[in-house]
Amino acid sequence: MRVISGDCKGRKLVKIHGSKIRPTADRVKEAVFNILGSQIKNARVLDLFAGTGALGIEALSRGAGHATFMDLSCDTIHKNLQLCDFGYKSQVFCCDIIKQGIPKNLYDQVFDFIFLDPPYGNKLIEHLFKKDQFFKNLKKNSTIITEQFYKEKLDIQDTGLDIYRQKKYSKTIISFLTVAGSFEGYLPINKKKSCRAPIGSFINKQKG
Repeated sequence: MRVISGDCKGRKLVKIHGSKIRPTADRVKEAVFNILGSQIKNARVLDLFAGTGALGIEALSRGAGHATFMDLSCDTIHKNLQLCDFGYKSQVFCCDIIKQGIPKNLYDQVFDFIFLDPPYGNKLIEHLFKKDQFFKNLKKNSTIITEQFYKEKLDIQDTGLDIYRQKKYSKTIISFLTVAGSFEGYLPINKKKSCRAPIGSFINKQKG
């Protein structure tokens, strides 16, 4: 597991070992950040269910202004931030976001990009979407990137979110979401399956 591009390109990250641990594959991570492109520069990033911190660290390596990490166990995140010398533009919260919710320290913060890569099969993304505070951490044009097992369906009914792009990589599905109605000129794929919005155009339009 390594940093794909940017200031820390090629840097090997500390792994978490265990039969239930499933870090984002380098191929998938590279594809996600190629889609996001230069819009990651100077962005504020929230990496939930962060694991090793690889997604947030990749964002920082590519020029993100700040990253916040959250997971049950944070030792590996701290080690990887130290390896990349990114401690000065990051913060780490060790907590159970499903049981405890968003930490109060984050109540007044908003993020440009939010990565959600929880363990497969537990509907943790849907549980998170039921928490009001999560949506208060969004800007109108924030982008949420989720990772799920390819047989899982992302249920966003009554969340006020739309899916604008989905891509399958082997047994992984990556979805790009934003607040419903913030992407003018395109129909989200969860409302019209035949219409796929080019996420690069969407991000450029919203950030511009």
